[in-house]
Amino acid sequence: MIGPRTGLIAALDVGSSKICCFIAQAESDGRIRVIGAAHQASAGIRNGCVVDLQAAQRAVVNLSAGEFGSSMCRIEVAIDGHQIGDADLRRTRRQSLESLQSEDRAVLHCKPVGYDIDGHRGIRDPRGMFGEVLGARYHQVTVAAATIRNLHNCIAHCHLEIEDVVVSPYASGLACLVEDEREIGVTLLDMGGGTTTIASFVGGEMVFADSVPVGSNHITKDIACGLSTPLGDAERMKILCGDAGTSLCDDNELIDVPVVGEGVHHEANHVRRSILAGIVGPRIEEIFELVRERLELAHLDPTVSQRFVLTGGGSQLQGLQRLAELVLCKQVRIGRPLRISGLPEANGGPAFAVCAGLLRHGVERHGDFRDDETDRGRGRRLSGVRRWLKECF
Repeated sequence: MIGPRTGLIAALDVGSSKICCFIAQAESDGRIRVIGAAHQASAGIRNGCVVDLQAAQRAVVNLSAGEFGSSMCRIEVAIDGHQIGDADLRRTRRQSLESLQSEDRAVLHCKPVGYDIDGHRGIRDPRGMFGEVLGARYHQVTVAAATIRNLHNCIAHCHLEIEDVVVSPYASGLACLVEDEREIGVTLLDMGGGTTTIASFVGGEMVFADSVPVGSNHITKDIACGLSTPLGDAERMKILCGDAGTSLCDDNELIDVPVVGEGVHHEANHVRRSILAGIVGPRIEEIFELVRERLELAHLDPTVSQRFVLTGGGSQLQGLQRLAELVLCKQVRIGRPLRISGLPEANGGPAFAVCAGLLRHGVERHGDFRDDETDRGRGRRLSGVRRWLKECF
């Protein structure tokens, strides 16, 4: 089995609110040291998808996911008594990929979540064992093929080459979850600007992925509409004064609310902070209720939803953790990137979990048993990174 990748890795996280890039040095012992980081506001991206190709190119946009399809697939191959090796695992993966062939869907993930030999289950790694029939369960994640084509087209115009594409919550999980959480069961919510994405883990692997088309940008628009204020001022109020409504707001505390359409010298309205909380809270509650519905429809093992971890820029709102616990009726914590050195303090919070996880994925994927003939984007490095960073950041 090949060891972890070494050398330089570039990770590009494309969101509806911001584009983030980390450049890191991967060491032979698996450690990751960030040596460069940059981010800027997104353009041409809505709900995680490219909607304006020209604007996205100018903003140097990448796309990590869109309209997930998550399913489990069981494959069986004949072993005929010989010792199981990498070639047999590649056979199961090829058959799993073949079951997903579709003109309008593209495969993002096809990962094994467990094996069995002659009906004996619970096997993590069957290599070196003997048997007659090898069974494998794969978790498959697909997206609309047009989404991926737009992604490749956009990146090609930015002098970059895609090596791999990862769904956002999976990347966040690699960055923010500890091994025990991924083993015993946890669901991670990445609360982005345009979407909230979901990934459930158990037995050390992702077993479910989904998304709801509501994110923190919707909260900003709610504030703008509810208080008749410009979007920029609504975003500022959300960050500085926003509250999920679970804490007691002083009715006497006032905030300045600029009026939309008025000049900078026009006197701002004065609004009680509790009114702002009354706008923010219901939208966040809606997000968690939609997530709960998606998980119930998936009929997952109950262990995966016993604990939740929240990441993404939207997870930083005051009172959000408490509201999540009330709506989901589970234990909740805020996740931040772990086990990555050199990360600037400004880039070490939940909003940068996806980009940090992409680095972890880039190191760990080098040692798996991928089939080179079917692996999309196999082993090629990003090209033109230095020029791209110089031009766009």
